[in-house]
Amino acid sequence: MEVVELKVEMVCIHEKRLRKCLSKLKGIEKVEVDTNCQKVVVTGYTHKNKILKAVRRGGLKADFWSAQNELLNAYVSSNYANFRFNPFNFF
Repeated sequence: MEVVELKVEMVCIHEKRLRKCLSKLKGIEKVEVDTNCQKVVVTGYTHKNKILKAVRRGGLKADFWSAQNELLNAYVSSNYANFRFNPFNFF
């Protein structure tokens, strides 16, 4: 069994499209989606290139997850955790 981690640029509404694309592939056991990190973990017997190709055919921008993505997410979450946007505070 193979575990494939992908970085997929999406918002919450794209999760349904992602799951639909992956449901067409045979051999996929489990799909875990983390929309905050834009990370998708696919577990199954399908080759990782077929999984990536299926997600891209669904119209989503995707690439394999790397250690650099892990570092960027840790940096962003630590620096912007307390950041609040106030649209009425321009001056």
